[in-house]
Amino acid sequence: MTAFHAEIIGTFLLILLGCGVVANVVLDKTKGNDGGWLLINFAWGLAVYVGVVVAGPYSGAHLNPAVTLGLAMTGKFAWSSVGGYIVAQIIGAALGALGVWLMYRDHFVATENLDAKLGTFATGAEIRNPVPNFLSELLGTLVLMLGVFYITNGTFTSADSKEVLVGLGSVGALPIALFVTVIGMGLGGTTGYAINPTRDLIPRLMHQILPLGKKRDSDWGYAWIPLFGPLAGAALAAGLYMLAGA
Repeated sequence: MTAFHAEIIGTFLLILLGCGVVANVVLDKTKGNDGGWLLINFAWGLAVYVGVVVAGPYSGAHLNPAVTLGLAMTGKFAWSSVGGYIVAQIIGAALGALGVWLMYRDHFVATENLDAKLGTFATGAEIRNPVPNFLSELLGTLVLMLGVFYITNGTFTSADSKEVLVGLGSVGALPIALFVTVIGMGLGGTTGYAINPTRDLIPRLMHQILPLGKKRDSDWGYAWIPLFGPLAGAALAAGLYMLAGA
């Protein structure tokens, strides 16, 4: 599997399971209706885990343009590959949102709360105020990127003086999944913590396109915050990482 295909599949799984749990919690007549914020937080963390496990061995499992940008800024990823990764993430996110619609299409039609339908696909602020909303996305992504930069595999020196990498296999995806979970719990209550431009922008576009029964507008006036906030957070994290001489 190529890195391009891995990013598509990993991002597809991330959005399918992440937006899927939101649908399960907020749409009417589902088994998980009113399951609550903690269910959403845990499931998004596990969705990240699944995406990283599948894509990690082939692409590094960025699954997020902010991660791709931050790694490129620190020299850990080739700038020439940035565009291809982001295209793959866009495709994967669109397919994931489409999968959520296919799975819950009857529940979209049965749901009268139009904000809940939008919230299945896109994030939004509980108190609409652009500056703190932007800072919420920036800080959440900053924490995520510090995890990406500083979570490393251990090494030891073998008897023949060679440095040997100690890998954890699929369990190595768990730290980032836990980071996403605690970001949601600690910082996500204001805006719903997109912390990923593709996670919000592409599903928001799918909300615009897909037939959901009666629906509201897709709130494009807010969309710039979960688009640029995470990119700014990734850039700031990269700057701090380089400033620390890492």
